[in-house]
Amino acid sequence: MQLHWQFFFGALISLVTMTNPLSKIPMFISLTQNMSEPRRQHQAIRASWIAFLIMTVCLIAGNVILSVFGISYGALRVAGGIVIGLLGYRMLYHLQDPGMAPKAAGTRNRNDYAFFPLAMPAIAGPGTIAVVIGLSTEIVEKPTLTGKAVTFALTLAAIAVSSLVMWMTLRSSTMISERLGRSGQEVMARLMGFVLICVGIQFIGSGVRTFIAGS
Repeated sequence: MQLHWQFFFGALISLVTMTNPLSKIPMFISLTQNMSEPRRQHQAIRASWIAFLIMTVCLIAGNVILSVFGISYGALRVAGGIVIGLLGYRMLYHLQDPGMAPKAAGTRNRNDYAFFPLAMPAIAGPGTIAVVIGLSTEIVEKPTLTGKAVTFALTLAAIAVSSLVMWMTLRSSTMISERLGRSGQEVMARLMGFVLICVGIQFIGSGVRTFIAGS
């Protein structure tokens, strides 16, 4: 049970760090600045809900996708670790905000940004999907059916909690932005970038161990 809860908190920290709610505040404020407050709240809850559904689908179908393309669990973890580590490096050195997707043409006249670009790719982007699929491979490798069921439930709970954190951050985006200021947001972004690098290295190490065990 202790190992299961360690898995839950590890998954939760990985997901919250990868989605990086604070980094989505500038994008959310920019996209919704001309909306009424009820409309902004609606966009926040829809974006978080859609991101939750995307991550849940990846958790369920992740192993199917791997088998279709003939990708081993070790390869997925190493590749995902590299992607996550690079995103963390960019965040740490402020080269580019991985959560800030370029605006598509014509977005100025739109009044719904919940799916694109908020839910995807800002929240449930490539790095987040890599984390979720990586977690799904660890679920499959559990030796017992009970262990798989419990681990799946805990991972789903971690996805739900991370989506809830995202929603709470977006709905309070104006207040948080005023409290933190630009320097505070940069400090948090760099701190989360360092954590992402650690998560990426952990994924790579797990992938290498899987390769060695399978050889």
